[in-house]
Amino acid sequence: MLFWVIAAVLTLVASLAVLLPLAAKPKLETAGSRHDLEVYRDQLSELDRDLARGLIQPTEAEQARAEVARRIIRLGGEEKPGEQEPRSASANLRLISAAAVLAVPLISWGTYARLGSPDIPSQPLSERMVKNPAESSVDELVARAEAHLSANPTDGQGWDVLAPVYLRMQRFGDAANAYRNAIKLLGPTSERQSGLGEALVNADGGQISAEAKLAFDEALKLDPANSKASFFVAMELAQDGRKDEAIATWQKMRAGLPEGSPWLDAVDQALARAQAPVTNGPSKDEMEAAAAMSPEDRASMIAGMVARLDEKLKQNPKDAEGWMQLIRSYLVIGEADKAKDALKRAVSVFGPDSEQAKEFVAFASSNGLEVAE
Repeated sequence: MLFWVIAAVLTLVASLAVLLPLAAKPKLETAGSRHDLEVYRDQLSELDRDLARGLIQPTEAEQARAEVARRIIRLGGEEKPGEQEPRSASANLRLISAAAVLAVPLISWGTYARLGSPDIPSQPLSERMVKNPAESSVDELVARAEAHLSANPTDGQGWDVLAPVYLRMQRFGDAANAYRNAIKLLGPTSERQSGLGEALVNADGGQISAEAKLAFDEALKLDPANSKASFFVAMELAQDGRKDEAIATWQKMRAGLPEGSPWLDAVDQALARAQAPVTNGPSKDEMEAAAAMSPEDRASMIAGMVARLDEKLKQNPKDAEGWMQLIRSYLVIGEADKAKDALKRAVSVFGPDSEQAKEFVAFASSNGLEVAE
């Protein structure tokens, strides 16, 4: 009820603020009219004095009196032709404006009464935070946990509970931070370490960093049967170009998985990708044959082959043979600048001081590419 009283008062005040100016009639400028009337009377007196002194002729005086008299009559209230119509239009405009102002609250009140819910009590965050957890949404539960941990950052159990929730919500950075806090406060376990590694991998877009690899290795030390850690260790081997070792790790892992394990499909898909035949790109003979084609055909052929090779290297940048194949492909078709760019990218993947980088440089030089020191 209080809601409707307040709404009615506010609506009335707002409506009056607009309606009162519209209802007021325009004021007549009476002061100015009286002044003009006095001026005209003075003019009549002046005409009489001029006529008495013989300064003007009687005919001229009579014409002047008639003109002044017409002005006094007009000033006395006679309306000009066509004056009534603008006044009526102004009055109509005020009526339309007043009706529009009154229609706004009537329509809005009617709509809200039909569609709104004024009787529902407000639910500030402080009240929602003390609701029964069974009646709270996931976001509300997470907000409660975050508020608690903000006030109690040393509650290791709270971080341990929140970390996998963050992971399921795909808040990977927050999940990694929560796992780090849980490990720091409660100590490492296989599940916490593998959870930390998974959060880091997802935060890095699928790439396994040194910190993630260390987390998976620690998880396997604590529990060699940890399926999650085993899967990602094999993935790291594949990303490092050690495909045979990755396949062996996945096969060993699959043999120990029970029926119905959620990791069965993931392992099968990983094995299928790893064991699929791979085309590293065009051979030297294919590139030479392409060089003998017409420019249009050669460009089309090379673009397709190089695009496939480039896509493969994006998925597996640790493929050393693929990088050398790409460098050689550009050299065969005379694209030395692109060959240098491929060499630069290959070296950045493995590191400029690595043995593989030195092998790339030697390979490029032996194929005629001028390599800066």
